Amino acid sequence: MIGRLNHVAIAVPDLEAASALYRNALGADVTEPQPEPAHGVTVVFVNLPNTKIEFLEPLGEDSPIRAFLDRNPGGGIHHLCYEVDDIHAARDRLVAAGARVLGSGEPKIGAHGKPVLFLHPKDLLGTLVELEQA
Repeated sequence: MIGRLNHVAIAVPDLEAASALYRNALGADVTEPQPEPAHGVTVVFVNLPNTKIEFLEPLGEDSPIRAFLDRNPGGGIHHLCYEVDDIHAARDRLVAAGARVLGSGEPKIGAHGKPVLFLHPKDLLGTLVELEQA
């Protein structure tokens, strides 16, 4: 069921500073900021040969990552995203195994224009997991 690691998401207090660090110090290919109002974040992606890193900055006062940054003011790893061939079948299998889907349980369109959903970290070894339709 689980596919390749699509990205590791890092919540950051300053998207521009994080992008500059990776671009200038590490020579990384960093995309332009992309607001995602439906998810309450602005994102950039660091493109690597084998996966991506996603930087998340809060977009608005109701951003779901604001509380994370309140607890971790310097930022930190927020979630892992795995690709799945069939997001609905993956969701149903995980729910049957006892995992909880966050939100309505229905996929939303994510930053790559594909359906995504999130699974409760208490059900997956303390890690927030995002599934993305491959």
